[in-house]
Amino acid sequence: MAPGLTATFPHQTSTVDKHVPRSIFPDGIKTSGQHPPLYHQLSPYQDFPHEITGPTVWDADDYKDNPERWTHWFTDEEIAEMSEAADSFTNAGIPLTGISKDNFQLPRLSKFLESMRNELLNGKGFILFKGFPVEKWGNHKSAIAYMGLGTYLGYFVSQNGKGHVLGHVKDLGDDAKQIDKVRIYRTNARQFFHADDSDLVGLLCIARALEGGESDITSVHHVYNVLRRERPDVLKTLTEPIWYFDRKGEVSEGEDPYIRASVFYLESGGKGRVYCKYDPYFIRSLERFSTAGVIPPLSPAQLEAADVLEATCNRLALHMILEVGDIQFLSNEHVLHARTAYKDHAPPAPRRHLMRLWLATPESEGGWTLPFHDSKEKKRGGIQVDDVAPVAHLDAE
Repeated sequence: MAPGLTATFPHQTSTVDKHVPRSIFPDGIKTSGQHPPLYHQLSPYQDFPHEITGPTVWDADDYKDNPERWTHWFTDEEIAEMSEAADSFTNAGIPLTGISKDNFQLPRLSKFLESMRNELLNGKGFILFKGFPVEKWGNHKSAIAYMGLGTYLGYFVSQNGKGHVLGHVKDLGDDAKQIDKVRIYRTNARQFFHADDSDLVGLLCIARALEGGESDITSVHHVYNVLRRERPDVLKTLTEPIWYFDRKGEVSEGEDPYIRASVFYLESGGKGRVYCKYDPYFIRSLERFSTAGVIPPLSPAQLEAADVLEATCNRLALHMILEVGDIQFLSNEHVLHARTAYKDHAPPAPRRHLMRLWLATPESEGGWTLPFHDSKEKKRGGIQVDDVAPVAHLDAE
């Protein structure tokens, strides 16, 4: 048996932990981090639904010619309210990592954001905001307003071992072929369909590429239904806890460098919704462990399942282009997303740049009930290495 397969974890509360030092975590809440699922809560394939119905199942044809169904233009009043809240936050001298609904108040816009949060969690799972004034405000004020907006949708969690709670999707020249070391968002390579380690993900476009870098999304539940009809053998393989996911060195002391998990789960707690947790770059980068005999290599059935899943997502995808000032929010529970490879403008023009948020939505606030020990925590998921402090830089590093 590979190490760590029977790991247990101490109970952790869903409220602000009085033992978390605010000198390190300004809002008093620490990102939980990556963990294996609770294997005894995983459901066998025969318990999964024969068909998923409801608003989380959508076809790209329903939306591709109707952008008004998934696009919201910020009004002048909403921009003014965010601007006032950002200026007030700046004047208070609070670190950006300490931003919250309490110190970034949006009394009018918050009502709309509450409905959008429900749509992300329980509806189609995506929205595109337009007209965010990044060029007028600059990176600092834009980051404040963007993170403040995000606090009405969830709790920001760390996105890497450096504690970045404000991430930056930008080509830093890393070698995309070194997938056991490199996170693909730091390159200009294609990102295949995946879900991030959070309940919701946000992307704010600061600068576009010369060409490429466009977005594709797909309904996990539509993909599920298609696989159930066309390739039930593939779907069964995706529900089994036989998949190893690389942690690429972003681990706390005493933790394993990989996690054994499924791709599709059933939500625990009685609702029975299907949840997806997947990234092909993290399953294909483990050769150093499989070669050493520490974990099994991907089987032919797994390799085929990964290829069929990607092809099905591509077939059912909705394509969108993020312009400067657009903000895309997605569910990571029931939406998979991808991006095309891209080429940047020649210097001195700015490189493609997206500010990224990973947001957690705990059970106590309407989030999905997941078969993980931290499901009740406010900042469940994310990537947390030991007590690395959260940081919110204004550009990539």
